[in-house]
Formats: sequence, structure tokens, C-alpha cells
Amino acid sequence: MSFPTTDLLSRRVPGHALERAFYTDPAIYAQDLEQIYYKEWLFVSPACELPETGNYITYKVGDYRVAIVRGVDGEVRAFHNSCRHRGSVICKEVKGSAAKLVCPYHQWTYDLDGSLLWARDMGDDFKPEDYGLKSVHCRVLSGLIYICLAENAPDFDTFTEIAQPYLAPHDLSNAKVAYESRIVENGNWKLVWENNRECYHCSSNHPSLIRTFPEDPRVSFLGENNIPDFIAEHFAACEAAGLPSAYVVPKNGQFRLSRMPLVEGAKSFTMDGSFGVHGKRLGHVTKEDAGVLNKFHYPSNWAYFLPDHCMTFRVTPISPTETELVTCWLVDKDAVEGVDYHIPHLTKVWMDTNTEDRRVVEDNQRGVSSPAYVPGPYSPVHEASVRGFVDWYCETIGPRLLPASVAAE
Repeated sequence: MSFPTTDLLSRRVPGHALERAFYTDPAIYAQDLEQIYYKEWLFVSPACELPETGNYITYKVGDYRVAIVRGVDGEVRAFHNSCRHRGSVICKEVKGSAAKLVCPYHQWTYDLDGSLLWARDMGDDFKPEDYGLKSVHCRVLSGLIYICLAENAPDFDTFTEIAQPYLAPHDLSNAKVAYESRIVENGNWKLVWENNRECYHCSSNHPSLIRTFPEDPRVSFLGENNIPDFIAEHFAACEAAGLPSAYVVPKNGQFRLSRMPLVEGAKSFTMDGSFGVHGKRLGHVTKEDAGVLNKFHYPSNWAYFLPDHCMTFRVTPISPTETELVTCWLVDKDAVEGVDYHIPHLTKVWMDTNTEDRRVVEDNQRGVSSPAYVPGPYSPVHEASVRGFVDWYCETIGPRLLPASVAAE
């Protein structure tokens, strides 16, 4: 049974988990797509997936299919992946390359900038300039591609201005994807995010991760007045080495950047704590104990940037109880597999962690799907970031569900 989302939000208990319907109800899932995923900026891919002219990737979220293409001028553009003739999908592969974008149905042919070049036998009155591909807002932030499906995209410049100095030392313009993992977790997208936002579960679920990632909850969440000395000292040392590091989060809590220490002696996310890439490292970080730059941007991306390599994670809802997670391990484009890095050594920690998190999320989904489930309180010590995500979600979607006259007051 569906319940009005605004009623559920109005009776929400602060500091507690959400009610069952938020994780199971098809109507709320549809609202999540309409009001969150179709209106916010979404991370799609590292830009190094499109190194050459004509390279493209495709992305599906909800009912939308998008093609992201590298043009002749080097620009990355996004288009609705639907022919302007009778709507056929144009780019059918997840990744590919094409000199022109040709509809497989009737061969309408588009240039890489989306303009229609050729359409056979359409009559003398037909104007090709009226039938270019419909564009999608697209931005490249320091080697990370974002799109927005909304007609009027929200501000992205503020995030860009804050994030660029943090990301610049990692030089993603010279990266390549060493390995990619795609998994489907049988859980609601919000459960995937909630699980990622805390390490309360790490000691009992992530034996590989805790070799290098500190369980100290202050590493997972900081407030303006909650920065312990050891983290403040880490910030200062990194910034002295030219690495922006201090915790930053906007008032609405949509994104966060901070460069956190790893377990003492660890340099990277590997089983023995050594670098995952030896030799040709990605970026210009010379401080070996710089730790990890943690970045998240709701609703679609978190990422980890280390002195030797980087990882991006993309979160895409598939159904009320299914979520796709795509993980990319990025290394320097000139690093040689088998020489500078070995895939098992580079990826094992997060391959294990993703598998373990999938089990955790799926167990969580099974439990919250029970009619007996009642939301419990968050740990103020370990789950402050979970509360932060849930607050962002509720405070974002709530006003968008109100009549325009009420929301404007």
C-alpha cells in the first residue's frame, strides 16, 4: 500500500531511520527518481573512459537513456539516446566508438555534436537543423563527468570551485581505468548510501578494509567542532605539502571533501597497506602518508583518492529494491599492468568490501521489508553521517512534493 510521502516525512522521528515505505514502496521509488535523480547532478563516469574523438558511453537511469560522447573539438557532450525520427536507441553498447552517431533503425546520421547530418527521403520542407539530438546538461569536473536531466540544472559551480583544488593533485586527466566492477545489490538505493556512510558495521563485516581504513568514527564523520588533534595535525601536514585536506561540507550536506589518515603505516587500500601501484603512480602526490581524499556527492557518487591510484563509485537505482554499483579503479595512463600494478593486489580490498556490503544491504532490505519493522535510533557516535544523508534526502525531496504555492512560502 502506498502512503503520501509528505505524511511520512511529517511524522518522521529525528535521529531515527526511515519508515518501511521509503525502502519498498513503488510510488516513493518513482518520486525518488522524479524529484532526486531527474533533478540533481549525477556522476556518470571518469572522463578517461572517453580518451579519443568519437568514444562514447551510455547511461540509463529510470526511464532515461543518455549517450555521452567525446566530440571532434575534444568537448564531452551528453544527449538523450533517442533518435529524433521515431525514437530508436542510437548507441546500443555500454561503451563504444563511432565517427558519426547512426540510428540503426533508418540510418538517420548525427554528428558528434548532436546535429543531424543526413536523413533519407524526408521531403523538400524537411529542415535537418530542427532535428538534432536533444542535449543533456554535462560538466567535466577535474576528470569526472556529471550530467543533469532537468531542464534547468541546479548550481554546479559552487561544488566545482570547492572540489577542483582537492582533486587537482590526483591529475585524472592522465588516468585510465585499470579495472571496473559492476554489481547489482538487491536493496533500495538509500540503503546502499546509508551503509556507505558509517563504519559501525566494519569490524564485524569488513576484515579486508579495516587493515587500512580506521574504524574511528571521527574519520567517517566530522563536525565543525569535532576535529580531534590527530586529524587536525594530518590536515596541516597535507596542506603544507600542497594538498587541500580540511573537512568541507555545504549547509545542505549534499557533498563532502576531506583528506583523512589511514591506519598507521598504511599507504593505500591494499591487503598489506602498501601502494597498489608501484612505479608510475597517478597524480602528483609525493607525501606517501597523505591518506585518502574522501569525496561524496549525493545522490550518485562517492570516491577515494590515494597517492597512487583512485576509485570512483556510481550509485544508480534500478527498482525499489535494486541498485547498481559501478566501481572504477583508476591508474596513470602510462602505468603497465603486470609491471606497475597487479589487478588482484590493486582491487582485492574493495572487491571484498563491495561483496560484503552487498550482503549487508540485502540483509537490511529483507529486514526493513517486514511489516514488523519499526525505525530505530541512530548511534550518535557512529551514525552521524547516516543521519546526515537521511536529513539531506528528506530536506531535499520534502519541499519538492509540496504544491508550488506552499513550497514558495
